[in-house]
Amino acid sequence: MSVTVQKQAEARAAEISEISAVTLAEPSNALVPMAEADAPVAAEITKRMDEIDMGDTGSIVSFGSSAQEELQVISQAMLSDVRNKDVGPAGDSLRDIVSTIRGFSITELDTRRKRSWWEKLTGAASPFAKFYARFETVQGQIDNITDNLLDHEHKLLKDIKSLDQLYEKTLAFYDELALYISAGEEKLRVLDEDVIPAKAAAVDAAPEDQQVMEAQELRDLRAARDDLERRVHDLKLTRQVTMQSLPSIRLVQENDKSLVTKINSTLVNTVPLWETQLAQAVAIQRSSDAADAVKEATDLTNELLTANAENLRQANAKVRAEMERGVFDIEAVKAANETLIATINDSLQIADEGKARRAAAEEDLKRMETDLKDTLASAKARGDSTDDTAGTAVPA
Repeated sequence: MSVTVQKQAEARAAEISEISAVTLAEPSNALVPMAEADAPVAAEITKRMDEIDMGDTGSIVSFGSSAQEELQVISQAMLSDVRNKDVGPAGDSLRDIVSTIRGFSITELDTRRKRSWWEKLTGAASPFAKFYARFETVQGQIDNITDNLLDHEHKLLKDIKSLDQLYEKTLAFYDELALYISAGEEKLRVLDEDVIPAKAAAVDAAPEDQQVMEAQELRDLRAARDDLERRVHDLKLTRQVTMQSLPSIRLVQENDKSLVTKINSTLVNTVPLWETQLAQAVAIQRSSDAADAVKEATDLTNELLTANAENLRQANAKVRAEMERGVFDIEAVKAANETLIATINDSLQIADEGKARRAAAEEDLKRMETDLKDTLASAKARGDSTDDTAGTAVPA
């Protein structure tokens, strides 16, 4: 809420106290008859009796209507100003701000709380992110609401003053009706006790040729008397309804006063207090976030120290194991030696087999050579025993 709005609300507090302290007069229920009225009241009753012309039906029908003219003027002026006014918007503004304040829950700032299954299902934002989003929205809403409340407060103060005037005029109309009712009843008494009996006697005393006319005038007089009686009865009903409207006006006025007081208290006390609490909540949350950040940094440092120590141990064990190994592993030397021995044995075996095969081949060669020589020798001997051409195909 802006400083200007705060100052305006504080400035109106005195005006509200002054208006609330105003007391309005109570209506009087008594109807004072002419015979019991004091001189000033009797004079007013007589004045209103003079407005009645028994020969003019219009004066009877409009009897007492002038009392309502001033009341009608103030009522129409008030209705023309507040015709579309409804107390609802002011009440809605109050409910909005109360629901806004009540809707803010400090538990939403607890980032350690577990999110509900619905929040998980809908992918709801983290509590603090939701809080910041709400704060940014609510701050603007609060400013708009305070402006609206100031506007409603101004209108309600204006209505209260208008209702004061309306109450005073209604009360004056109520008292004026009492004078008209007394005047009407006094007129009826005069008619019943004096005028009508005198007119009836005049009818009886009139000549026969004038009795019809006199009788008609008597009937007209009695009809006008009945009209006046009905008019007085209507005035009594109107006075009763007017008396009922007085507490209604007071009730509406008291409600407006209470609402204005509530609005002013909300603007002066509730909204600043809520904004202060909200600011404290933000500061507390930021402190909590800073503490969480420090904790996370410390935890990270501890995790690094622990992880590095474990990594150092594993690396050291690996390096030392490699350092203690020979240039060649004994298993590898043994395997190589066995393979070499097998290779030498294979070579010796292959050499023996080759030697044996060569010896066999030499024997075969010798045998083939002997066989060849024998064959050649045999062929030569055969040639000597035959003609000179025998055995020429065999070379020497």
